Amino acid sequence: MSTNTDTALAVELRAAGVTHVHTLVDSEYAAALQGFNLDVVHAPEIVVVPSSIDEVSETVSLAGRYDLPIRVIGKGHGVLAPATGGIVVATDGLAFVEIDADARTARIGAGATWTQVLDAAAPFGLAPLCGSAPHVGVVGYLLGGGIGPVARTFGFAADHVRSISVITAEQGLVRADAHFNQDLFWALRGGKGGFGIVVEVEIDLFPLRSFYGGGLYFTAEDTPAILRAFGEWSLRLPDEMTTSIAMLRLPPLPEIPEPLRGQFVSHLRVAYVGDALDAEVLLAPLRAVATPLIDAVRELPYSEIGSVHGDPVNPMPFTDAGMLLDEFDSQAADAILQIVGPAAEVPIAAVEIRRLGGALSRMPEHPNAVTGRGAAFGLHIVGAPVPELLPVVIPVIIDGVFASLHRWASGSTQINFVGRANGAEGFIQAWPTEVASKLEDIRREHDPAGRFPFGMALS
Repeated sequence: MSTNTDTALAVELRAAGVTHVHTLVDSEYAAALQGFNLDVVHAPEIVVVPSSIDEVSETVSLAGRYDLPIRVIGKGHGVLAPATGGIVVATDGLAFVEIDADARTARIGAGATWTQVLDAAAPFGLAPLCGSAPHVGVVGYLLGGGIGPVARTFGFAADHVRSISVITAEQGLVRADAHFNQDLFWALRGGKGGFGIVVEVEIDLFPLRSFYGGGLYFTAEDTPAILRAFGEWSLRLPDEMTTSIAMLRLPPLPEIPEPLRGQFVSHLRVAYVGDALDAEVLLAPLRAVATPLIDAVRELPYSEIGSVHGDPVNPMPFTDAGMLLDEFDSQAADAILQIVGPAAEVPIAAVEIRRLGGALSRMPEHPNAVTGRGAAFGLHIVGAPVPELLPVVIPVIIDGVFASLHRWASGSTQINFVGRANGAEGFIQAWPTEVASKLEDIRREHDPAGRFPFGMALS
């Protein structure tokens, strides 16, 4: 698109009442595009930050007249590729949250984070099924499924979506729920993107004021024994316990407590919805394997659910990838330890194994496109935030880990954990062939001209 066309469209958008329209020459342009992953630099012709649903509608309508593609960005945790050319709609201006305590639901705008929902729901003793990092955007997380710290107890977050409002290229504002636009409702919950711009969701909340959980940190020396024991131990857990273990190479930052600062540690994360004494009985076998360096497991208000994983909150450059596993035994642990364990000098920041199963394995009353229900474990690897190593070195290391685990792999990924290092093959593996085919049919129905590109390549 030429600069003259760029200017003309920007003028039309502003004339239509779209207040925050930024072009390449505007000082606000870069800030409007920045997300959590600093390695992803978007370069559209225009970025729009709508402050109302009407502004989103006007943007989609005008983009169609100019024959321009539209990409949507949220908080930028799960972005797979930079958007170049066309229009980017940044959803930050749609950050409203409304709680209906009697109905136990939340109505949430596309730009809201889980932190906002947690804060709004907590006074009513209600809990949303957020992710491990509450600063993640609500909508992107839900569209990919959503595996949070209490997921084995309640299932995928997408399983508890009541309705989704989306602006499509063909029909404008559309509401999809269990009774209206059912195919679109199925697709949006788990199909991730390419259908339009989601502007609002309504989700279930749960009467949960507190839980028993937190983390146990173990030294590098104890990590091999803990990792080898984790798989068998986690298979015996009831649905009330959700858990994962991560090997972490922690940077020497002042905000990290002294026993952990600059160290290699393993971090067992647990969240138990039930009695604390029952949780302690379940934890006893792993406590017997090694003495924790730090024991931070305790009764916690649900509003502090983010402390279970303690994910980073500051933006950084990174690349990552995930895969699903049918099994994770001591031999699988050894395969991982050999490549990225404490004895290996590799630029890998985190290697996490999540126990899946439980409620995650059960399709909800109103089926959706979420995948990964049959997997027993999920593996997620995050590279060190070293920009020069992100394009090649770190993906090669991750590929090596994945190859070493082929015996235990399910042959698929989960879209929220595909990651940039997985490449197009990992993206394709996010859905079984029949699910992917149905999703494409629904995308073509609602976006026949392909206004909303979706996939690893967004340019």
